[in-house]
Amino acid sequence: MSSGLSPWERVQFARHPRRPYTLDYIGCLFDDFVELHGDRLFADDPALVGGPARLAGRSVMVLGHQKGRDARENALRRFGMPRPEGYRKALRLMKQAEKFGLPLICLVDTPGADPTLPSEERGQALAIATNLLEMSRLRVPTIAAIIGEGGSGGALAVAVADRVLMLENAIYSVVTPEGCASILWKNVALAPEAAQSMKITAEDIWRFGIVDGVVPEPAGGAHADPARAMLELGMALRDTLDDLDGSYGRGATLDVERLLSDRFDKYRGIGVFDEG
Repeated sequence: MSSGLSPWERVQFARHPRRPYTLDYIGCLFDDFVELHGDRLFADDPALVGGPARLAGRSVMVLGHQKGRDARENALRRFGMPRPEGYRKALRLMKQAEKFGLPLICLVDTPGADPTLPSEERGQALAIATNLLEMSRLRVPTIAAIIGEGGSGGALAVAVADRVLMLENAIYSVVTPEGCASILWKNVALAPEAAQSMKITAEDIWRFGIVDGVVPEPAGGAHADPARAMLELGMALRDTLDDLDGSYGRGATLDVERLLSDRFDKYRGIGVFDEG
């Protein structure tokens, strides 16, 4: 967290088109991945992918946002911006993880939820709100990792976890810098200034206690050495899973009530400050 990059430069790193995406991490770090499709209500959403897999021999459920590499794929995946059916698919996988006692791992990389009229008509806000509620009381250990952009409720809908990690050059915010500049100053050209003011970098977010750990990236960013970046995240995920096992047990010994109590306290404590 000391590379000297400005917040706006980190925004560019987080959005770099050669940065590893969810399916890249899954292909490198997880074995026996089986992608599951559909929300059982309307459709499948390619902007959010997931299914059961193994991490270092441990059965888990993994899901995350998926961006495209070219214009055709981005049209299909909508730049990683899920519609309601994407969040409902994520919820279906979360509940399967709970049913079968699988730790849940969520990889976050989205500018935000899909903002179009069809998404609003199909209940985007309710889909996100339902995921926030259900993740807060999911009866299995949960890990979220912000691997690129963590944008607004579109990110938070799969990021209410027991442990939240963040890659060094990722960003996490309630709105994009461009959106902030448009709202506050009516000038999207002031996005770099907005990025500076918003405190959206991993260093800021960790200092505020919103994430539990920052995962280092190779010199030049994850896009400069994807293999190294994926190795670093893999080690962090395994260490975090071991830490959760050590804190709460696993399988039949999992202390679910303490897990839920600590998760509740974690999120109730964010933003608390002492005026004295």
